[in-house]
Amino acid sequence: MAGATDLQFPCSLTIEVPFPTPRLASVALKALQVDKELSPLVKRTFSIEPPTEATANGDVGGNVLRTEYKATTNRMLRVAVNSFMDSVNLVLEVMQELDTDVLATRDPSA
Repeated sequence: MAGATDLQFPCSLTIEVPFPTPRLASVALKALQVDKELSPLVKRTFSIEPPTEATANGDVGGNVLRTEYKATTNRMLRVAVNSFMDSVNLVLEVMQELDTDVLATRDPSA
């Protein structure tokens, strides 16, 4: 069955968006999941990378939002991803203005 799906949706792209904390990644996931794909020619799945052992930079994970797109054509993939990026930008702007975690980590000299 997966092979048939790949033939119907040959164009794909995975986007990983890192967030400062796992909570912010979860908030973004919940905000972005609300909007369904309008076209049946595009499929989108969201996930958050599960926390793992500490990495080289000390990050324990769980803070990366992964979005996987599959589409019938490159054009449909581009249109869907452009819309997604606009939505991610809006979520990030709201977080910057209103979220206490983001405000707490903001550089005071900025």
